[in-house]
Amino acid sequence: MKMNIRNKWLLTALLLVAARTGTAGTLAGSSHDFSTAGWNTGGKVCVTCHVPHKSDTTVADAPLWNHTLSTQSYTLYTSPTLKAVIGQPGGNSKLCLSCHDGTIAVNSFGGVTGTTMISAANNLGTTLKDDHPIGFTYDTALATAKGSMFDPATKTVTIGSSPTKTGTIAAVMLFGGKMECSSCHDVHNTFAVGAKGTGMVTMDTAGSKICVACHNK
Repeated sequence: MKMNIRNKWLLTALLLVAARTGTAGTLAGSSHDFSTAGWNTGGKVCVTCHVPHKSDTTVADAPLWNHTLSTQSYTLYTSPTLKAVIGQPGGNSKLCLSCHDGTIAVNSFGGVTGTTMISAANNLGTTLKDDHPIGFTYDTALATAKGSMFDPATKTVTIGSSPTKTGTIAAVMLFGGKMECSSCHDVHNTFAVGAKGTGMVTMDTAGSKICVACHNK
């Protein structure tokens, strides 16, 4: 049976969404695969965060968003040596914090209020002052002012192990020019290193490789 134009368009759109969200055989089996969770009666991998129909149209930072968003304001990181201007987490990080700040249940999606909260080990809480700062602009000016950070416009890094992505810090690690959660973590496990349960980090933590990608030490 021939596929009509409308169905071809729908198939193309779904494939593009899959490519953009990095679900090509990498999310399954990762720390973000909830298909075997007791509350996930459908056994679906993507539905916790994405849905093909009736998605949240207010979310610009992720396609077809399906999870309840956190409305928290966070206590931010501060330090006497800090040169960056720290703001509230950006849209990209707010998606992560929808589970990881511990105020919204992991199974609160599709308009249903769940009751399964994230584990204590993965719960950052609403106080981020004891975590690496996020939500700040990382540019040449900051690198110059700090004196111990690489210029994100010129420093080349490689993230992931298989596949990998190489480019400047600005191109492959920043979002809208800002440091966010996904600068160091890959939610879809596409450009991550290490085995399941190791934080889905984009670079090896051995030898502090992930740290010295940005910090000139």
